[in-house]
Amino acid sequence: MARAAALLRPGFAWVKAGIFLAALIPFGAIVAAAVSGELGANPVEALIHHFGEWALRLMLVTLAVTPLRRLTGWNQAVRLRRMLGLFAFFYAVLHLATYVVLDRSLLVEELLEDLTERPYIMVGFAAFVMLVPLAATSTNAMIRRIGGRRWRLLHRLAYAAAAAGVVHFWWLVKADVREPFIHAAILAVLLILRLPPVVPFLRSLPARRPRRPAAG
Repeated sequence: MARAAALLRPGFAWVKAGIFLAALIPFGAIVAAAVSGELGANPVEALIHHFGEWALRLMLVTLAVTPLRRLTGWNQAVRLRRMLGLFAFFYAVLHLATYVVLDRSLLVEELLEDLTERPYIMVGFAAFVMLVPLAATSTNAMIRRIGGRRWRLLHRLAYAAAAAGVVHFWWLVKADVREPFIHAAILAVLLILRLPPVVPFLRSLPARRPRRPAAG
């Protein structure tokens, strides 16, 4: 009951609603650009890249939730992680579907050729495959069914999926690797913040902050 009450607090509800709407902005923006014909000379490629980049960005944001909670002491932040992870999966599905349906027209031979001859596609597909069980087990019912310990072990796949996503992005762009490098650096920081020697220090920070004196 206490957990349900916390979720229903007006402040948290507004934060959650705001993040939900913010996560939809990239989708709305690309739809508006497509309708107005502003996707450039290769609209399908623009769609593929847009959805893929936002899938990776939201994967990193999802991984940032736990360090944020430890740094700030805002424990309710963890309740945003599931929604953010599902949005990352949503954009990953759009990324893959655009490539399969619009770019390759569901031609199995071309898809298999890409999958076996283009390393960046192999890595990208591996990242998507790792996201599938994470999305499928994101409900409370599935957590109860498989058990909390096994669920936590399974969801460590998020680290591997994010790493594969960064490699996929890096190998895709080939020449100008500035954006993939930024994503790789962010992922590296997020993984370092999860190292056993670092975690106790992060957990101690909120307790070290001076409390504001009570009014009156």
